[in-house]
Amino acid sequence: MRWLPDRFTQALIVTVALASLWPASGRTAQIVEHATTGIVSLLFFLHGAKLSRQAIVAGIGHWRLHGWIFTTTFVLFPLLGWALRPVLEPLVSPQMYLGVLFLCTLPATVQSAIAFTSMARGNIPAAVCSASASTLLGILVTPVLVSLLLHRNAAAGNALHDIGRIALQLLLPFALGHLLRPWIGGFLQRRAALVKGVDQGSVLFVVYSAFSAAVVSGLWLQTSWRDLAGLLLVNAILLGLVLAATTCVARRLGWSKEDEITLVFCGSKKSMVSGIPMANVLFPAASVGAVVLPLMLFHQMQLMVCAVLAQRYARRPALLAEQEAKAEVAA
Repeated sequence: MRWLPDRFTQALIVTVALASLWPASGRTAQIVEHATTGIVSLLFFLHGAKLSRQAIVAGIGHWRLHGWIFTTTFVLFPLLGWALRPVLEPLVSPQMYLGVLFLCTLPATVQSAIAFTSMARGNIPAAVCSASASTLLGILVTPVLVSLLLHRNAAAGNALHDIGRIALQLLLPFALGHLLRPWIGGFLQRRAALVKGVDQGSVLFVVYSAFSAAVVSGLWLQTSWRDLAGLLLVNAILLGLVLAATTCVARRLGWSKEDEITLVFCGSKKSMVSGIPMANVLFPAASVGAVVLPLMLFHQMQLMVCAVLAQRYARRPALLAEQEAKAEVAA
């Protein structure tokens, strides 16, 4: 049925419901936490094994495009979250707006950014390069931005400690996977369903872990329907401003439509796969659920909005004319 969300979104809703009704606590919570760390490390290991060096080399030459994508991800988003705080924070609870600020510090997502760029017929090699580099930069940049915006762990020693923990959980497995790519890359390409299953399964696992801790600490008792409605509005404002800004920048600079598409879809994404493990490191377990709730809602919103945009880009007149010309030549 068309009005139903996709299967992964349905699974995400079911996971949140399970964590709300049967949260992991005590010894079980410790087991779930260790298992979560393991499956997330496995996920980044698989991503490292999938990414080819040829794709990196093919996209790395578009330095202006990459610069604007990173500026949007790590400068524009945090500035919007900080500057709009007096206006947007009254719409939600103060604790929830901390989650909005955390959302603004995160790197771009890899899979959906590349998928939407491909769907819209954008610059795919540049999208692969930028989205992947954004994930790696986020391991270093996000803890620093969290310190600046949220005034958490502001001391240099603590910030370096957080960077080290995140690098150990995410960057090291990624590097090991890439080093082993010559031996396991072909196997993973033939087992795309396996990688996708680990990808989505890891998200569901970390969501269950995060929400279990939050429910035990009273998340739903402290979250009202007004806060949820306000959070949807806050996310919509942030996403709309960034989409408009990236489109205007690309057109003012006179870029090709392919590069515009890449900037729009890579610059507007925020990664839940990277964000939830980082939240587990940077925040107390009891507050992680409230902190990642804005990210979870933003993730679903960006997928739905960008799916519509990608279809509109794919139907642009110039592309259709090109496709018709190719069809005539082939005939």
